[in-house]
Amino acid sequence: MAATTAERAVLEEEFRWLLHDEVHAVLRQLQDILKEASLCFTLPGSGTEGPTKQENFILGSCGTDQVKGVLTLQGDALSQAQDVNLKTPRNNQLLHFAFREDKQWKLQQIQDARNHVSQAIYLLTNRDESYQFRTGAEVLKLMDAVMLQLTRARNRLTTPATLTLPEIAASGLTRMFAPALPSDLLVNVYINLNKLCLTVYQLHALQPNSSKNFRPSGGAVLHSPGAMFEWGTQRLEVSHVHKVECVIPWLNDALVFFTVSLQLCQQLKDKISVFSSYWSYRPF
Repeated sequence: MAATTAERAVLEEEFRWLLHDEVHAVLRQLQDILKEASLCFTLPGSGTEGPTKQENFILGSCGTDQVKGVLTLQGDALSQAQDVNLKTPRNNQLLHFAFREDKQWKLQQIQDARNHVSQAIYLLTNRDESYQFRTGAEVLKLMDAVMLQLTRARNRLTTPATLTLPEIAASGLTRMFAPALPSDLLVNVYINLNKLCLTVYQLHALQPNSSKNFRPSGGAVLHSPGAMFEWGTQRLEVSHVHKVECVIPWLNDALVFFTVSLQLCQQLKDKISVFSSYWSYRPF
């Protein structure tokens, strides 16, 4: 139903207040939250914005003690892997590994999430208190852009990359260890939500005269025993999979900040959009 002249005047006044006051109040709130989120990702030596992050995390699993170890996370990089022990089921042999001292492993998921947060903050700071929004459509466009960056940041942490076994084998992570990993082991490290996950795959070679129907596996976050792939001239099969993980508290904090910020953006969009039901001649 069309608004009366008096109702329209009231709505116009409310909408001006929304554009001139409440929008900037929400933008300030978003900036404060996202600055807290960005501190979660502060890199070592990046100034006084936050503490140097060099944290040790003990890997473990409630279901197995096949893999144990300590990983050191420094910003967006694994700087050390200490006392990584693998007990092989086939011969009950205990293997010991550590990162080479001259190596670090970048966790691209954390780096990408931090970059998306920085981009969201940049979008918000470009609309400071002196900026006057003239239409609701302008606010909606800004919120959509900020929400896109926040969704991408969240997705980088909640959706690990799906990799094929040859991609894992070709990864530089395999060459990070001393002593070098045996040829029948593959290792993958990734972030899943607020957890740092380490997966070790034990392999065995399929004989040329094997009666098994060879079907190479596709990409997956976690491959299962029986997955097959070709590497060089060999056909290999996964015989055992060991996954251990540890919780990183500040990743959980970052995910909460993303959720709260996305909710604030959506609430502001909803407030702007409700006015479109009252007048159709004006762009929102």
